[in-house]
Formats: sequence, structure tokens, C-alpha cells
Amino acid sequence: MATINLPTGMSPAKSDAARASDRLSSVKNLNEFFYESPSVKRCARGATFAVRSMRIAEQGYGANISSPNGALVTDKLNSSIEPQPGDHSLRQVQISPNAWRKTKIVCTIGPSTSSREMIWKLAETGMNVARLNMSHGDHASHQKTIDLVKEYNSQFQDKVVAIMLDTKGPEVRSGDVPQPILLEEGQEFNFTIKRGVSSQQTVSVNYDDFVNDVEVGDIILVDGGMMSLAVKSKTKDSVKCKVIDGGELKSRRHLNVRGKSATLPSITDKDWDDIKFGVDNQVDFYAVSFVKDAKVVHELKDYLKRKAVTQSFYEYFGCNADIHVIVKIESADSIPNLHSIITASDGAMVARGDLGAELPIEDVPLLQEDIIRRCRSMQKPVIVATNMLESMINHPTPTRAEVSDIAIAVREGADAIMLSGETAHGKYPLKAVKVMHTVALRTESSLRTSSSPPVQLTALKSHMGEMFAFHATTMANTLGTPIIVFTRTGSMAILLSHYRPSSTVFAFTNEERVKQRLVLYHGVMPIYMEFSDDVEETFSRALKLLLSKSLLKEGEHVTLVQSGAQPIWRRESSHHIQVRKVEG
Repeated sequence: MATINLPTGMSPAKSDAARASDRLSSVKNLNEFFYESPSVKRCARGATFAVRSMRIAEQGYGANISSPNGALVTDKLNSSIEPQPGDHSLRQVQISPNAWRKTKIVCTIGPSTSSREMIWKLAETGMNVARLNMSHGDHASHQKTIDLVKEYNSQFQDKVVAIMLDTKGPEVRSGDVPQPILLEEGQEFNFTIKRGVSSQQTVSVNYDDFVNDVEVGDIILVDGGMMSLAVKSKTKDSVKCKVIDGGELKSRRHLNVRGKSATLPSITDKDWDDIKFGVDNQVDFYAVSFVKDAKVVHELKDYLKRKAVTQSFYEYFGCNADIHVIVKIESADSIPNLHSIITASDGAMVARGDLGAELPIEDVPLLQEDIIRRCRSMQKPVIVATNMLESMINHPTPTRAEVSDIAIAVREGADAIMLSGETAHGKYPLKAVKVMHTVALRTESSLRTSSSPPVQLTALKSHMGEMFAFHATTMANTLGTPIIVFTRTGSMAILLSHYRPSSTVFAFTNEERVKQRLVLYHGVMPIYMEFSDDVEETFSRALKLLLSKSLLKEGEHVTLVQSGAQPIWRRESSHHIQVRKVEG
């Protein structure tokens, strides 16, 4: 059963939003509202559902408030997000530097940002997710970061920074050298599987099957392509190469073979130790490196779901942990298996560094777009990572190409964008976050927004929750209201994020784990609140909280959704969308 509850006492001055609300109050159900529009009738005949956009008057949603996305001003960025037909000019949009941003930011924590002061500043500047790179540091240093992030989270009801543990994965690296070796174009140089070899002509590699994996004619890339060598011949323990692009070879440099992946397990023994460390500390996400197929995802998720029999054997019997698995797409072998890998996962990361080393670099932008599209179609969060503001490791301003790179990821629909060395060991970590925040925010303000999401209606009929998320988004976009959802599992908030409403999704939950997980999703502001048995009392408290934080203003309207995996204050067969006026 679908119900629409509307407030009385609408303002006599009929804005487009008010006229739409009046029309809503005269219909009996959602389908009548959506299908009476002539434009919708035309679209229905064409099997595509669309509602013509209305111009909504500018409404301010409050004053500045500090948050994990920077100090928030959830005011409209412009009076009408959708340009008028034929208007393709760049509109001048006044944006507060502290306005609410929908695309989330992942920051890698390292020596530049591991102090309590810097983690606080990162969170206030715009960090939504703190990434622990297990390729560097030890458990003691990462434990410190986890404790500081949790301390920050404990102080706020409406702010949260999630924790992502990024596994090292199976990396092929050169051995230690006492001093950098200068490689010059045309020079012969060798790699050997013998340990401890270091000379001007030969260095060791840490992978015993290296000789078997490479073939004559292969191109070996050092540090993702900073240097390259062509394989000329092989012996039983060495690979003989000719330098194509030279440079300084330092200790433990990452090696890739163009178009190939090493035949190593995606989760190494070190990774399992790090995963157990994450379980003990209740991190929110694992980012699993070099995933080649869905099998490794199922293996990890089965381990996380199984209950431990005893503490001493839990590495064999599981751990019963509620941690989501993000797959890193960075291996050539993963591309043929993209669909099954993403289906098995809880989300994906486009790890462009190694992806561009193993595959032609001109393919990376196309793969990025494809992976984002696949994740969005499967309602999985997607992160775009690597080199986004690489120049800001050493410089206080980005290149214009880097700014465009951020904007492209936002326009393609990424849930999150990531900083690596920029915040881990860069000289200007806070400036990098601020640049990413500002560019993402400005790009979001320029995106065209129609009343209804561009989704086939037929895709929604088999799932009641999806249908209501679709209709709630259409209603909120048409009326120009934010969306409020109450959730125990996060499922409805995730569905709403999938349809990309033009306003914020305020997701109230009584589960801390759900609150932390939802912060990764596009446009969702998770807020922790205990639910009472009295639905009206809970609604009232939620609205008062938003008013007190200046996230709403008295007299505005909100779209309230009750639907999802677990019923709250409703029969399981009943779903509700309400439009309510905010009373002081």
C-alpha cells in the first residue's frame, strides 16, 4: 500500500513547488500523479519513464555547520540546477566554499596526516573516509590512526569518518640496492630470481615465477611506467632486457608486465594478517588489491560471515565481522571478469595506477567510465583513485588537467574520489582536500538535473523498494525538497543514492555500523539517532535535529520515505512516501 501524506496550510503564493504539492494532494496514489502528465504519457509509450523538470525557486537550507564534508551549508547552489532548453552557456553560480558536497572524498593517512590535529583538520576540510594503506607502516601506526578516527566519530551525532583498510596485495618488486642505479636508453639490464643480487647490470626480484611469467618481447614497467625495459631473452633464473626509457632504479620498485598479471594469489599471507587486524578493530571497508576474479571476493566474504569456533582457530573458521569488501580494479586479468567481480563485491575502486601499467594507458579513461557505469547499474559504490592531484604532493596548486580529472569523475557519477600520496606524505594535504572539495562541488552545481532519474520503469516493477526510491527521488526533485529516510540496514538510503536525487538524503539510523558505511555513498548524510516506538515522536526529533543544525529551515518541506529491507513502524507490505512541512 502506498500513501502520500501532505501538510495543510500551503502558502497562498503559489510557487512551482507549491502548485506541485497542491496537485499531489488531489491525487489518490503515486501512479496517478506520475502518469497524468502529458510528457509522462508520451514517455510511457516509449517505455522510458520521465517527468518534465520544474523550475524550483531558490531555497536556503541553513547556515554554516562543520562536518566531515567541510562546514555545511545545504543551500541550493543555484535557483534551477537544470538549464533552460538551448542554454548551453557556463552559468555563473555562487557557491559557498563550505557548501554540502555529494561526491565523497577518501584520504590516505600517512606521515603527513597521522597526528590527531591533522586527522581533525582533514575531517573538517572534507575527508569522508580515512584509508589505511597496508603497503606502508605497521599495525602500531595504523592502530593509532584507527583510534583517532574513532575518537573523532564518538564526539558527533551527525558527523562520521569511515575507515578503509587497503591490502598490499601480491606485488612484484625489485630488490634492495645500496644506491640508485642509473639506467640509460639502449643499455642491457637483467632481473634475477636469485635473492640478494645487486649490481650495475642485475638486480633481484621478489617473485620466484617472474621468469616463467614474462616472455621475449614483453615490456617491463618500473614504478608504473617511470622506466621501461623490453625483454630480449631468458635463462632459467634471469630475464635479460634492453632499457627503453631510463631513469634511476631505487630499492624495492614496483614491476609490471604490460598486458599481464602475475600468477600470485590476490590475498597473500600478509594480507590475511592485515585483514584480521581490521576485524579486531572493526574497520568499515576492505579495499582488496589486484582482484582477478570473483572467487577471491567470495573467499573473503565467506570468512567474514562465518563465526569463529575458537579464538585460536579463527583464521580457519571465520570471524563473523560486518565489513564490506571493495574490489580494486587494477589488474589486466580482472577486465574480462568485471561483471562477476563487481557483482560479488560491495563496491569497486578504479585503481588507475597499476591498471594503466598493465593495460594501454589510452584504455584507462574508457575503463573508468565503464566501471562507474557498471557499479551504478548494480547499486554499488565506486571510487576513482590514483594521481588525481599528484602534483600537489610537492606543489600548493594543481595542474589544470588534474582539476579536469576530478570534474570528469564527478560528472561520470563516481560515489567517491581518492587522494593517495597527496595526503599520505605530501607537503600540502589540507590544500589538496580543499581543492578536491571545491572542484567536486562546483562540478555538481553544473550538472543537469531532471525531475525523474533516467531509469527504465520496467526495471523497477519486481522490487517494491526500488520503485519507491525511484518515485521518492522524482517527487523530491520536482518539489525541490531534501529526502529523509529512517533505516536499520541502510538499504533504502543506498537505493535513494543510486537514483541520485538533486537534494541531500538525510539517512537516520540506530546502527553505528550502518551510519559509518553510508558515508561512502553519493549524496547521503548519515545521522545516528535512537528510534522510539512512537513514529511521530521519532519524526519530530529528527526534524528538530536538522533544524538545530541549520540543515533545514522552518516552513520548508521534506520528502519522507518509509520503505526498505526491514519494516520500521509499518506493516511489511506497506510503504509510504510523505511530504511534510517543517514546523519549528
